[in-house]
Amino acid sequence: MTSTPEIGAVVVGGGIAGLAAALVLQRNVSEVLVVDSSDRPGGVMRTDHVEGYVVERGPNTFQAKAPMLAALRDDGLDDGLLRAEPESNRRFIVCDGELVAVPMSPLAFLRTPLLTAGGKLRLLAEPFVRRRRGAEESVAEFAGRRLGAQAVENLIGPFLTGVYAGDERELGAEAVFGSLVELERRYGSIAIGGLLQALLRRGERGLRGSYSAAEGLGPFARHLAGRLNESPALGATVSELRREGSAWHLSLSSAAGQTAMRASRVVLAIPAGESAKLLREVDPRAAELLEGVAYAPIVSLPLGVERAGVRREIEGFGFLVPRGAGLDLLGCLFMSRLFPGRAPADHELLQCLLGGVRWPAAVDEPDDRLLERVLRDLDGILGIEVDPQLLGVARWPRAIPQPGRDHPRRMSELRARLCASPGLALAGSYVEGVSVADSFASGLRAARDLAQPV
Repeated sequence: MTSTPEIGAVVVGGGIAGLAAALVLQRNVSEVLVVDSSDRPGGVMRTDHVEGYVVERGPNTFQAKAPMLAALRDDGLDDGLLRAEPESNRRFIVCDGELVAVPMSPLAFLRTPLLTAGGKLRLLAEPFVRRRRGAEESVAEFAGRRLGAQAVENLIGPFLTGVYAGDERELGAEAVFGSLVELERRYGSIAIGGLLQALLRRGERGLRGSYSAAEGLGPFARHLAGRLNESPALGATVSELRREGSAWHLSLSSAAGQTAMRASRVVLAIPAGESAKLLREVDPRAAELLEGVAYAPIVSLPLGVERAGVRREIEGFGFLVPRGAGLDLLGCLFMSRLFPGRAPADHELLQCLLGGVRWPAAVDEPDDRLLERVLRDLDGILGIEVDPQLLGVARWPRAIPQPGRDHPRRMSELRARLCASPGLALAGSYVEGVSVADSFASGLRAARDLAQPV
């Protein structure tokens, strides 16, 4: 009888969270295997080079936050980071069909048409708003109470569109703006509390600005995977997970057939719903909690266009669209303005984003219909006078988690339940936050939680 092989750790999912977990685990565990159903590591971090354009199919940029930066430096991987051009600091919001710069200084704030005089006075009154304790609020409720409805509609709502493709009326304040909620609890004001924290803060704070890598985020993810001692098992899925004595039993399915293995440690770095399926027999309540994590769909539609064929000058990071603007676009990133070499000479690369909770059916629309609606919106904002080149369409039905009011309680209960399942940890964009850096940090935390002997 052939015995089932046993290895130190299995990481299910080869996205940025899984890669982070594997890189840390292999420092403490003799053998680490990453299992992923895709044909290449990186998860949603995928990059294609199309006729001179460098096209991201998933995330387009990331912030080099302190935990991610420290881990990359530990492995000598930070030298591949590429900072966005200085003009990326200019960001725009669509207002009455025009692009209005997001105010980034006190003077710009005083002049911005995004808020009326009354809206600006209401925002400045934030230090005098009484704190509220104990309520699980939405972002709209929390920010509206502290900053005013106008700031929510014209500033915070569009920002959350860019990050979550979500609805500020449904997203939970503690999950999305946890640090601001904590400032109110401690100091009674997010403005005063933020100033105090800035004065008292010490230590590593990460790097300012937005980042990518020279060849894109897909090659960056493959570079991380190349530092693993064991090559990832691609094109494979875990069909069963159960506890057997002191180890975890996993059944792997691939084109080569079924494989069984045992591992003392397992990290589930896959979307919440997929983790729920594997945990249904292990812990039904944990599976139920994971199934309650909602996701918003995203369609990414990149366009190449001749610079001379656009009436409005392309500049800055890009623009976001408020819900009340009546457009299908969630936003558009000017990728050729952010990083060198993203488009051929005299051309621009426009990364258009659709879907989200505003238009979830967008993921099922045919390419020509999506293009038609994007061009209608872009023409009104930028003035497209030439036929752009469609560089492919990426559809992500479950792209971005939508943490609601109860998300912190949900995650707290999940962590408590995992204590009864030694050697098991969760990672991914629903755990620490939806950004690339937050997903990376969730992988670090999962690996460090499992670093102790099981």
